[in-house]
Amino acid sequence: MFKRLLFVATLFTYGLSAFGQSTDSLTIVKTKWHKNRIARQVVLFQHHFDQKNLFAANENISFLEIKNTGRKAVFAIGAEAKELITTSNFGLRDTAIAAINGNFFDVKNGGSVDFVRVNGKTINTNRLDKNGNRARHQEAAVVIEKGKISIKKWDGTTDWETKLTAENVLLNGPLLTLNHVDETLDTTGFSRLRHPRTCLGIKPNGRVILLTVDGRNENSAGMSLFELTKLMHWLGCASAINFDGGGSTTLWVNGMPGNGVINYPTDNKKWDHEGQRKIANVILVKKK
Repeated sequence: MFKRLLFVATLFTYGLSAFGQSTDSLTIVKTKWHKNRIARQVVLFQHHFDQKNLFAANENISFLEIKNTGRKAVFAIGAEAKELITTSNFGLRDTAIAAINGNFFDVKNGGSVDFVRVNGKTINTNRLDKNGNRARHQEAAVVIEKGKISIKKWDGTTDWETKLTAENVLLNGPLLTLNHVDETLDTTGFSRLRHPRTCLGIKPNGRVILLTVDGRNENSAGMSLFELTKLMHWLGCASAINFDGGGSTTLWVNGMPGNGVINYPTDNKKWDHEGQRKIANVILVKKK
């Protein structure tokens, strides 16, 4: 009798979990996104889930979807070796269509703490821990060749990134999904707690998503990396990689209101577009 009750309870619990996940996935699939064509091959999608109707929370999501053809709209990296500047200033300086914040950086001294190569020149190298181990955000990369972007996974060797042949390389992570296979995430607070997030995803048809989820505000809770992984699946991505988030999370589009800042950066602790953090590098979308 006890075993039967336990079995029924387990099925009930599983059913509630599956129902919750199904509800969230349907919410994304059925969402009527506000769409804005920014440029040829570049579309902006926005939606504010303000009824606590995604992961039982309010969530503000913005993303660009870009055709990854190397024509019309192309990808590039904007980076500084030691200086920190805002995402919008990177975009304006490089006359970009759009920009999104990049990888992790040295807040005090500037520059990335992860390997960065721009136009064949190494800008920054990896800073390893005292035991010589990599951080999780050094175990994957986005690479750009002839204006097209892709995701690469660390092969376990010490000099992996230096052997990548692409002229533009930006280590980042953690890697969430690669070719429809989810990566194993750790259970540290960074992964399981909700924060503002920045993410890049690639669909099976090659289209790229550059996405921000706002957080640390009653208007938008942010997401765990587990929730972010599900979101990118539901948006149709076969591969996805997490970028630096938190106060760094910023999506900028040239010519848009709010000085072009689409999301709600948190460094000023206000629900507005003014709270950008200065960072070391960005992914750019540019006209060819």
